[in-house]
Amino acid sequence: MDPDRKNSEEVAEPLLAYRNPEFLESTPARTLRIVAEYVEPQTRLRKAGVQNTVVFFGSARILPRDVAEEKLRAIENAGGEGGSKPSRHVLRQARRDLEMSRYYEDARELARLITRWSLAVSSQGRFLVVCLGGGSGFMEAANRGATEAGGKSIGFNIKLPMEQKPNPYITPDLSFLFHYFFMRKLWFAQPARALIVFPGGYGTMDELMEFMTLIQTGKIGHHMILLYGSRWWKTAINFRWLLRSGTISEEDLRLLRFVDSPSNALELLKKFIRRDRTVRAFLQRAVP
Repeated sequence: MDPDRKNSEEVAEPLLAYRNPEFLESTPARTLRIVAEYVEPQTRLRKAGVQNTVVFFGSARILPRDVAEEKLRAIENAGGEGGSKPSRHVLRQARRDLEMSRYYEDARELARLITRWSLAVSSQGRFLVVCLGGGSGFMEAANRGATEAGGKSIGFNIKLPMEQKPNPYITPDLSFLFHYFFMRKLWFAQPARALIVFPGGYGTMDELMEFMTLIQTGKIGHHMILLYGSRWWKTAINFRWLLRSGTISEEDLRLLRFVDSPSNALELLKKFIRRDRTVRAFLQRAVP
């Protein structure tokens, strides 16, 4: 190549390391990605003035009552006009979905009550913010209830092989997306004052046990854990058997409280929060 031509050609400027997508998505840059999933949410939460959260956990598969009713009607009517009758399994599943939908409505109402109380303490509702996983089911229900109360709510979504889309009720500037489960769990735990757990599957059980272990071992301060739906939870997990087997203690069992109504859950939450000296000044302005 002609040297003069080579010198005259424009040489591409190399990318800055922190603007190089190929590097940032590489294995050596994993530490940077982890740090980013700590610092970026921290910055946004501080900017939004979020001080404390109440975390809701529960199944992403639970339907709103109107959706469950519509689904059941459609299945029951499917056998008419020469159509094939739905199987017993399909019909039983639709009836079960309708029965479970009451928990969706309870989560929605409880989030609405908590948000109203938070707004009574602080006009911008930053004192106590409802925090969810950002998806459907109970996550949608609680985000929805907070929105209906006129307050903000958080959605900590996670990137999964089967895409979990954020529900439309999350406050836009408090909608987050995580790659790392453990960083997402950190942000559930760090600003939380209380945990309210509705019926759920593997993910819900994982999150509940993680919180209980952190409190039991003193890795996070004392938090209130409410299990919503006493009959469901006592059927799903035999906590008394764990106690009788000697695998947990009475003190471990006292980490949990069972509730069956939004009003009861709110009263227990208020009582617990009022004992916290760091927030007592805020609560002097709260409505009873």
